[in-house]
Amino acid sequence: MRGLVVLLTLTCFANAQHQALIDYLERRLLAIEDRISLWHEQTARYASELRELKQQMVSQLETLDKEKETLRTNLDGVGTRVDRVERELDYLETQNGAQPCVDVDDKLIEQEVTLVKEKQKAKYSKLSDCSDMISSIKAMKILKRAGGPKGTWSKDTSRGSGKIYIFNGTDGDSIYEFTSVQDFSRSPGMTLSKNLKLPSAWSGTGHVVFNHHVYYINQVEEIMVVKYDTKSNSMTDSAVFPVKDHVPVYGLTPGTVMDLAVDEEGLWAIYATRQNERHISLAKLDANSLDIEQMWDTSCPTENAEAAFVICGTLYVVYNTQQPGRSRIQCVFDVNDMVTNEDAPLVYFPKRYGAHSSLKYNPQEQLLYAWDDGYQILYKLIMKKKLEI
Repeated sequence: MRGLVVLLTLTCFANAQHQALIDYLERRLLAIEDRISLWHEQTARYASELRELKQQMVSQLETLDKEKETLRTNLDGVGTRVDRVERELDYLETQNGAQPCVDVDDKLIEQEVTLVKEKQKAKYSKLSDCSDMISSIKAMKILKRAGGPKGTWSKDTSRGSGKIYIFNGTDGDSIYEFTSVQDFSRSPGMTLSKNLKLPSAWSGTGHVVFNHHVYYINQVEEIMVVKYDTKSNSMTDSAVFPVKDHVPVYGLTPGTVMDLAVDEEGLWAIYATRQNERHISLAKLDANSLDIEQMWDTSCPTENAEAAFVICGTLYVVYNTQQPGRSRIQCVFDVNDMVTNEDAPLVYFPKRYGAHSSLKYNPQEQLLYAWDDGYQILYKLIMKKKLEI
């Protein structure tokens, strides 16, 4: 009897513990269900907020796209107006006479008087009847961008030859030859070119191509002009330029100690010396023998000069600023005394990328082949007669 009571007691106690465990588990499940329900509510709220944020972002992006298109339209309009203003400035600037580009002091006046007397004693004997001079720049064409910031490109001036020659950089021993401007224009980089290995290194940006010959500057201890035949691929002549103490001819292009130029009358050398380092000098060369025919000291300063070229025996010096802006022809020198610096028009070049490292004139086309911060540019010139000024 006592055993039965004990068994019943234990059974009741076990049932009570089991019920308590069930009650505990039910409470925990209810708590978990409450949390799951809360998570569902929060997830739904977050999803709704994300959808609203996405709609806001889409709306803002659409607004930004509209504003971007409006801004692009406005910028196009501003660019058009700026181009119009620059053309008007070009026109107005070409109507004004060139400002004197020399320091007026007693020494300079004495030097100019001396130069005038020397010219009267030895007049230059013209090789042609060319009497053209620049009136203005008609058009500019940016052909492509190939090569480094500085370089030279030139077209063979001989009739019937359309070959283009590229001097990439300011030193090297090879150049690139293209059969035409069109081939150069459509060539990816220099891939369509023929590589010409020169017999010696070239330096600076003062090289030209004339009558199937490349004339380039070799500088080691002395300045040497080298003549290279593009048909036979051989050096035909070379000559040491008989002037001591060379200095860079252009203040803004210090890598160019001498600049060669070609015009209707042949081959020229543009240079500067320590004895006359403030001003540019000019020499007429015999294209066949490389002999110097005559030399002149000009009144054109080397300071802030970036490039120069010769047309019909007239030297045109192009100036700029230390922070590249609009280049301008600000000083001229005519070996035949037909053009004075005061009478020559002040010609501005259209705004470009940086500064010219070279300007090469082609007399057959009346074009300037320019190298500007790696871009190859063509300038079409408008001419007038010297006697009309």
